[in-house]
Amino acid sequence: MAESRKIQDPEVRSIAFSDIVEALAQGLRDFRAAPRFGLAVAAVYTFGGIGLVLSLWVLKLTYLAYPMAAGFAILGPFAAVGLYQVSRDLEAGTPLSFGRLWSIVSDRREVSWMAFVVCFFFVIWMYQVRLLLALFLGHAGSFATLPEFIHVVFTTTEGLIFLIVGNAIGAALSLIFFSITVVSFPLVLDRDVDFVTAMITSVRAVAKNTVPMVIWAAIVVALLVISTLPFFLGLLVTLPILGHTTWHLYRKLVVPLSPEREDNRIEQIA
Repeated sequence: MAESRKIQDPEVRSIAFSDIVEALAQGLRDFRAAPRFGLAVAAVYTFGGIGLVLSLWVLKLTYLAYPMAAGFAILGPFAAVGLYQVSRDLEAGTPLSFGRLWSIVSDRREVSWMAFVVCFFFVIWMYQVRLLLALFLGHAGSFATLPEFIHVVFTTTEGLIFLIVGNAIGAALSLIFFSITVVSFPLVLDRDVDFVTAMITSVRAVAKNTVPMVIWAAIVVALLVISTLPFFLGLLVTLPILGHTTWHLYRKLVVPLSPEREDNRIEQIA
């Protein structure tokens, strides 16, 4: 049984920086080939982010804008599920439609479990921010304005400690999240595997390709930061490219199925 399980588990392979560059080019190509799908998915994600920030302003919680914006990126892999399917269909030569995308994504039970993981991480992310505020600034955080919060953080010892510890914990959580999701979402969409196996495979892929995957993570962070500066509007372009690129990275990182099983996979897509 153990041997059978080992054979069935997805295999990962090594990649180089050139593979990341090629995947980015393929991601851009897919966006150009099906822009309406990328823009539709990105619009929902982008305006969702704008809505969250505006809600902080209405609730007078603007000091949470930075951690909220950073945490919002956690929802990206789930938001891009439809883009993985678009690239999957383009690869198989299958006609695209919004109805088909919704039908396939909604029918994948393991995608729902991965969505739960994403939401759980987002809750943990926001909770640790409030906890650190309580520990280092003496309360759960109640600042009249964002400038007041910035002044406290950068001009007091407690504020600087909060900033350093908060960013360190945030970086650690981001690394864990990146490791378990970079391959898992495309994998559960593409193959009949459970979400735990998908996350383990994702971690194995990162562990086997530490340098290339760190570079990829840095590229993702840089593009997301740049995209959020113009009030999230840059995400209308970067999210589709990153989503499509993630699919192609998955195809490079995970060894394809045997020819017979690959033919069956393509038949299932069609």
